[in-house]
Amino acid sequence: MTGVRRPALIASDVDGTLIDDGMRVGARARAAIAGAVEDGASFVLCTGRPPRWIRQIVDQLEHPPLAVCANGAVVFDSGTDRIVAAHTLDTDALEWLAERIEAVLPGAALAAERIDPGARSATAMEFVTSPRYEHAWENPRNREVDDAEVVAVPAIKLLVRAPGRPSAALRDALVPVIGDRAAVTYSTDDGLIEVAAPGVTKALGLADVASGSASGRTPVERTDVIAFGDMPNDVPMVSWAGHGVAVRNAHRELLTVADEVTASNNDEGVALVLERWWG
Repeated sequence: MTGVRRPALIASDVDGTLIDDGMRVGARARAAIAGAVEDGASFVLCTGRPPRWIRQIVDQLEHPPLAVCANGAVVFDSGTDRIVAAHTLDTDALEWLAERIEAVLPGAALAAERIDPGARSATAMEFVTSPRYEHAWENPRNREVDDAEVVAVPAIKLLVRAPGRPSAALRDALVPVIGDRAAVTYSTDDGLIEVAAPGVTKALGLADVASGSASGRTPVERTDVIAFGDMPNDVPMVSWAGHGVAVRNAHRELLTVADEVTASNNDEGVALVLERWWG
């Protein structure tokens, strides 16, 4: 891998990247990540998942990592079950967004990932959905509320659901009317977009970890960060890292910005790269 130094910080998306389609971290990836951590490198998960959906991944690793969750809105210490940092949309912003969403995406249903202001435990988070919201994943652990209640409490992420419509089309319809007043992305093509506070992306969360401000660890230069991903919500992170890697099954939007393409998530693509240093 000419011109690429051994990374000091490894960041990996979870679904479609680190884990296979059976939700498993491969044996080779587990070994390479463990070797990297034992050698002094840091490993961080960077995912659209909220902290409550991290445990099933952490339990497959030898060292509990920091996790950049909710597309950068939360930095979570999986070893202590502690929220290190959080960026929220306040109720004024949520109400404003709901009005624009209804105007350009009529019929779309809303859900919100909430966190109590100042909370430091993942147990303080809650997922609320409107009655019309159709879940994109199994076992959502949600609480159903009326439409107005979805946006009545600050949230780290607003989810917009319109099954049967391409996620890119939903994003492209909403972005022109909200501008830079929120960050919009998606991690599945199945009619779901995710809206966060302005500037909040996986790149922001990863930069906070690298700087030491969200980790308490020795700062790492951007050039010493390697990042792996597969979907449009990974584009900012993969673009920001010193070396960005897309798995073979990645969305075309990510493939166009990656420095390297490795094997698919089902073929241990993350491991194949890390084994160059920790094989």
